[in-house]
Amino acid sequence: MVFWRQVGQQLCRVPKTASDIGLTQSRRYMTFSRTRTIGTTTQLRSTLAVHRSLQSSWQGYSAARRSFSVTAQAAHGHITPPKPGEEINITFIDKDGNKVDLQVAEGDNLLDIAQANDLEMEGACGGSCACSTCHVIVEDPDMFDRMEEPSDDENDMLDLAFGLTETSRLGCQVLMTKDLDGLVVRLPSMTRNLQASDFEAK
Repeated sequence: MVFWRQVGQQLCRVPKTASDIGLTQSRRYMTFSRTRTIGTTTQLRSTLAVHRSLQSSWQGYSAARRSFSVTAQAAHGHITPPKPGEEINITFIDKDGNKVDLQVAEGDNLLDIAQANDLEMEGACGGSCACSTCHVIVEDPDMFDRMEEPSDDENDMLDLAFGLTETSRLGCQVLMTKDLDGLVVRLPSMTRNLQASDFEAK
């Protein structure tokens, strides 16, 4: 009896007709297809979500980006050519006693004029009134009196200059004007390369 009962249970598990077999296979195929479709859809949705997230982040980055501009660096020793009829005459006397006559524009300073014409004027601090290497000596005291009074910073740096005189100035601080037409300046035989930073507490 037990044997026949087991046989009966096995027979219940086996499809009895061809239509039952086809239905069973169709159900299995539909189940597999549905699972596969659901998996593909889920994966597609995940991909779209990631894409949207990256797109949103990029848009936020683009909106937050700052625009940068580049400003041309001012070249040391650059001077503006004088306009016809507006030339200002100046004479440099170099360390060897040679005279160099130049015509310059109003507003140029002596340091830039000297360097633009290959004269030996160092300007170690870049024209920021922090050293005494652009020291010049004005030959005519009357012309010296036409210049603007030196600032306290310039006077402090002049105290460090070699061969200081009553008509000494820093070339970077003397701007050419029409009142200085015919100016004659002498370059000292030596310069002392001491800067304001050399005296700062360390």
